[in-house]
This record gives sequence, C-alpha cells and structure tokens, in this order.
Amino acid sequence: MGILAVARPLRGSTESNGMNHLRFAVRMLVKSPGFTTIAILTLALGIGANTAIFSFVNAVLLRPLPFREPARLVWVANIFDGGLSGVTTRVFNFLDWKKMNQSCSEMAAYFAFSDYSGYNLYGGGGEPERLSGFGISQNFLDVLGVKPELGRGFLDEECRFNGAKAVLLTHGFWTRRFGANPGIVGQTITLNGDAHAVVGVLPASFDFPGVFSPGSRVDLLAPFPLTQETERWGNTLAVVGRLKPGVSLAKAQADFNLINEQLQKSHPERGTDFGAKLSFLQDHVRGSFKQSIILLFCAVGFVLLMACANLSNLLLARASSRRKEIAVRIALGATRGELIRQMLTESVLLSFCGAALGLPLAFFATHLLATSHAFSVPLLATTTVDGTALGFTLGVAVATGLLFGLVPALQASKTDVHETLKDAGRGSTGGRRKTWVRETLVVSEIALACILLVGAGLILRSFIRLLDVDLGFRPDHAVAWRVEPGRNFDNSGARLRYYNEVAERVAAVPGVESVGMSDTLPLGRNRSWGAGAKGATYPPGQYPDAFPRIVDYRYLQTMGIPLRSGRYFDSHDTGQSQPMIIVNEAMAKRLWPGENPLGRVVLTGGGEFKVAGVVANVRHSGVDEASGLETYILFAQLDDMAGSDLVVRTKLTTTALVPLVQAALHEVDPRLPTADFRTLNDIVDQAISPKRLMTLLLGSFSVLALVLAALGIYGVISYSVSQRTHEMGIRLAVGASTASVVNLVILEGMKMAAIGVAIGLVGSLAVTRLMRSLLFGIDATDPATFLANAAILGGVAFLACWLPARRAARVDPMVALRDS
Repeated sequence: MGILAVARPLRGSTESNGMNHLRFAVRMLVKSPGFTTIAILTLALGIGANTAIFSFVNAVLLRPLPFREPARLVWVANIFDGGLSGVTTRVFNFLDWKKMNQSCSEMAAYFAFSDYSGYNLYGGGGEPERLSGFGISQNFLDVLGVKPELGRGFLDEECRFNGAKAVLLTHGFWTRRFGANPGIVGQTITLNGDAHAVVGVLPASFDFPGVFSPGSRVDLLAPFPLTQETERWGNTLAVVGRLKPGVSLAKAQADFNLINEQLQKSHPERGTDFGAKLSFLQDHVRGSFKQSIILLFCAVGFVLLMACANLSNLLLARASSRRKEIAVRIALGATRGELIRQMLTESVLLSFCGAALGLPLAFFATHLLATSHAFSVPLLATTTVDGTALGFTLGVAVATGLLFGLVPALQASKTDVHETLKDAGRGSTGGRRKTWVRETLVVSEIALACILLVGAGLILRSFIRLLDVDLGFRPDHAVAWRVEPGRNFDNSGARLRYYNEVAERVAAVPGVESVGMSDTLPLGRNRSWGAGAKGATYPPGQYPDAFPRIVDYRYLQTMGIPLRSGRYFDSHDTGQSQPMIIVNEAMAKRLWPGENPLGRVVLTGGGEFKVAGVVANVRHSGVDEASGLETYILFAQLDDMAGSDLVVRTKLTTTALVPLVQAALHEVDPRLPTADFRTLNDIVDQAISPKRLMTLLLGSFSVLALVLAALGIYGVISYSVSQRTHEMGIRLAVGASTASVVNLVILEGMKMAAIGVAIGLVGSLAVTRLMRSLLFGIDATDPATFLANAAILGGVAFLACWLPARRAARVDPMVALRDS
C-alpha cells in the first residue's frame, strides 16, 4: 500500500491536478532534507546574487532618470579635451544658445566648478561645518521637472550678481542637520558670514550628485548669476537642454553647429574655444559605466547557469533512486506529461524556496551598495530591490526551476517499466545511457567557470597594474584639509597672510614634517588655461592648454613631486619678485622639444611667468589616464585662491594627527570648519573605486564559480564511483592495484575538465576581446592570465576527482561483490 499510495496517478481537473502536484512535491522534498537543503542554499546564492546585481543594473543603467520625460533631456558639452574647462562653456555662449536655438524648448546650466569653493555654516547650535553646494541657473529645476518638496525655487532678485542670498537644501542635509524640521523654510542660516534665506527643500528623489557629480556630497543649491561678472570667469557652465517634441538628437546637433558658426563670426572676441556636442543626458551619465556593468550582469548570470547545471546533476542522481517509484506510477497509468509536470513542479518549488531565501541576501547586498560612499558610481545610492527587481526575481525563479528541472524530468520520464521493475531487486544502475547528460552538464560548468575566471583574472591583473602606477606624488603619510575662510578679505595681502599663518601654525605641530597648499588636489576636477611659449606661434585651434595648480612655495616638496631640473619655489618667491612658474615634463617637451626650458617664459593666466623648474608628471585627471600639460603658479604672484587644500605630511597616525591640526586651525580661525579632511590614500582609493567595485564583484563571482565547478565534478565522479562499486570490487579482486583504480577515476574526471577548459579558453578569447576598454596595462589575450586560470581550474578539478577516487580505492572487494 505504501508504494501504491505514493505512486497513484494524479487525475481530475487541471486545478486539482496542480494542487496534487504541489502537495506531492512538498512531501517528496520533505522526505529528502539533505538534498532539499543543499538545493535551496545553492539557489539562494545564485538567485540572490542575480537579484542584487539586477537591482544595481536597474538603478544605474535601466531605470529612467528621476526627471520629467528624461528621454528628452540632452547634455550639451564643449568640444575640447583638457579637463573640465574643455567640456564647459561660457555664460554668454549659453545665453545665446538659449535665445537662438530652435531645438530645445528650455535650457539650463549649473556652475561646474562649485567644488573649488564651499560654504561654511556657522551657528544653529552646532560646530562650524563646511557644506558642499552647486550654483544653478534660475530655471534649472524647471528644465529637469523637479519641484521642491517644501518651499519654492529662486526668484529673479536672488539670481543677480551680489543679489539677495538664498539656498535650497537637499533632503539629506535637511534631515541630518535640521532633523527634517519644516520650519527651517523661511528662516535664515549663516553661510560664509552672510545670512542666507532657506527658500525650500529638495525632494529625496532628486539625487543631484548621483547624476551630475558621482562620489561627491551636495548639501545645498544656490542661485548662479548669468551676468557680465561671471562671463569673465571663462568656461564654467555645464549645460542641460530639453528637446522639443519630435526633434531628434541629430537635428539638434545640426542646429547648434550652425549657431556656433554664427557666434564665432559675430563675436570674434570670444575666440574659438567653444562648440557644442550633444548627447542624451542618460547616455552621458551612464556611458562610461555601461560596459563594465553589463559584464557584471553576464558574470552573475554565468554563476546561476552553473548552479542550474549542478542542480540538474543532483536531480538526475536523485531520479536514479526514484526509478522504481516512477516505473510503478507509469504501470498504474500515469502519462509521460504528468510525470514531467510533477518533476517540474518539484524543481520550480525548490527554485521559489531558493528565491525566498535569496531575497533577504539581495536586500542586504543592495543596502550595502546604496549606502556605501567608497564607490564613485552614478546613481549608486538609488540601488534598491524595487517592484521591477521583485518581478525579475519571480521570472528568474520560474526560469531557473524549469531550466535545471527539465533535463532530469525528460530523462526520468523515459523509464523502461519492464526493465526497471525486473532489475529493482538487484540494484540496477540504469546503465551508461544517461551518463553523457551528466558529463555534458559538468563540461558546460567548467567552460563557464573558465570564461569567468579568465575575465576576472584580467580585471584583477589590470587593477593590480593600476595600483602600481607611478602617480607622480607620494600619497602615503599625508592628510589634506580643505581650508576656506568663508569671508572676504580687505585685499590680497590680507588673504595671503591668512593662508601663511594657517600653514605656519600647522607646520609647528609636533610630528608634522611639512605642509603645503594648493587650490585643488590631484585626481580631482581639472580646469585648463591656455599656456604657450612666449615668442612661439601656433596654428589656429592648436594653442596649448595646461592644467594650472595655484600653490604655495611648500606644496611640491610636501606632495613628494620629484624635481627633474631647475629648482622648487622658495620663500624668496613673493608677490614683489619676478613671477615664476614650474612646469611638468610633458609641458616642457610640448613647448620646447629638445631644448632647455629653464628661464623660458610661459604666457598663461593673463601674465608672463619665467620657468624656474621642471617636475615629474602627475596623474591629475585619473590614475588610468596619462598626465597632461601642467603648470604650478604661486598664489602669492597670481592672487587667485578662494579656497585651499592644506596638505600635511607627518610621521603620526591619522588618529593622532587630526586633533592636533584641528586645534592649530582653531587657533588661527575659530569659525573655520575642520572636520573636512581626507588622507591622500583615500583620494587615490576614491579615484579607483569603480574599478575596485568591478574587481571585487567579479572576483567574488569567480570564486563562487570555481566552487560550483568543483562541486559539479565531485558530484559526478562521486556518483559514478557509487554506481560502479561492483566494477571496482571486481578490478581489485582480480589483482588491480589501488593506484590503478585511483588513476582510473581521476582520469575520468580530468577528461571532462580538459574538454571544459578547452571550450572555456576558446570562449574566453571571444569574450575578453569585448573587455579591452576596461583593462589597463594588460592585453585582453594575455597568455599568462589564460594559462594561470586554466591551471587553477585544472588543479581544483584534480582535487574534486581525487577525493572520490580515494574512496573507490578503499572498496572491500568481498563486500562489493556480495552487495551487488
């Protein structure tokens, strides 16, 4: 009765059959707790990882930008290289674009160099705090379709030069500093010594830094005046437009090309250093990350496919133990379709259980990503398991259950009733006719693992090369404070005395080796100035541009930037002495190829500067970008330093140094915020954070793939050994040595591994060619990486074979022959 009760064919309505299949599936899975637990845990890892990465992909690549009709928003960039100045535009060019274009219904802009100066917040019951904000045109929020959650936008009188002071608070800053008190709207706060009216609070959904400045913090928005005064600042505006309905990007580009030709003729005083290159805003925001994120999504998909292959093998092994049950059910009238539906019900149920367990893992992983400030990835903070991700999880759960359950279901439903019932009492193994299915699945696993390992190996070696790059400065044992007085000085001499006092007071702190000041640190944003050799002529459009660094005389030594020829600045270089400049090697070769640059004159920054020395190239734009032309000019001789980064080189730990420097800064200026500090190593880490995230995730998936491949090989070989116990007993009984049995089993597994690795290496050659743009300092077909990962996979495969091989060698011939 027991077998007949279990094996009774399922009849009745479709709905009742479905419930019967489900109840039967639950009973069968409960009867095999070991198998069920392993299957659910495997699926939880695979589906959870896929859900987490899909949520990441959805936030960064797929989900529309959080603006009104985002598909109509365009990014209007300048057409030149050379730092931020090369892609931003002048105020009057922007105003002419707004007035003359026929393609955009609206255009807006923000001040792209806002991080060169900040806002010092005083009062309000807290310590002085340095805030980060961006200046925006009056219509900026309207163009994006963003409305303040509280209050209003900016008025005309607030957008004039030296007009009424007003700010909009970001939702995060409003919550953190003011406890989300709505009463702050209409009140004033003191910024840089002036009262500013808080006119509104931005919605939580408006992620300004996530879209326009990944990796930075934004506390407020302020009105940016589009006036004659700001026109003199040069290329400073980043521009966004909203296309009119029905206008294509190509048509808009042609429109702006014509406008720029007219402007260059009608306003020759503006020069030719402007143009317009249009792209959709969403492509601009996501473009540089698209390929790497797609690669991650493919990698985690590979892991899920490997998990499916492992589970298919587990189900095939389990089906062998259920052959008698299945044969009885067929004998009692169950159709092949009913058997397939029943077994697929079990596999889909397993998959849903795995998805249910994997979802908390996905929520945890996405929360870590969204709240991490270690990675400069656009829209990362919006990563969440939303309704779209839940729908994806549901689809993956169904597809996964069908995928890993279909092959075992089809195989099991082909059971020969007569042979199975006849051989049941003798423990028939079912022969070798199904072995190729299991071996094919394992070969596929190994091939996928090989592709994933090679890709991860290339990314890892690329990242290591990136870490070994000569930055041109020494980031170790150095901490930087942003120093912004937040007030006006009577004259340039007073400003210079203030900064000199700051530097000298900090230099006197015990344990401080040296200090230096610069308007911006390496690996930050880069402006560019025209910088040519006096007396030289350059073809139109080929005047050299250089990255200017406004520094004090101590900065280069403190940063550890090597001197190649000439001298560093010293205390004798003052505002009353001859203007001096230091250039990097790249600039010396560009302006005076094959000649001695010392004593030559550079025309830049509206003046003439004599070359005092040549220093090493510094990777200012990015760790993976070659150095451009660079100049260093003393702010004592240029008077262009609204804020400064104070670099402190020390023998002390950061923990010991910080309170000492903060105390010294407070002695100079009690209202100066001192909590805004970073180590230079942190700055380097932030610059390489997208690649670190890519390496971390891809490396994790590769380790998981390696484990799955090992389990797959181990499972097949172990099952093969258990089914061939009789054969092994005979071999040992007739005199075969244990070594020969071990070699036989290992050879069987290594054949599968060799085929899988061979297929995987061929596949890797095709896949890694698509990764060229993601690599640094290494070729996509690097032989060492291919061979090393093939060897790793081979070694893991050998270990996975060796364990069941040892078990096979310990078979007692008499027991094996008696039990068979």
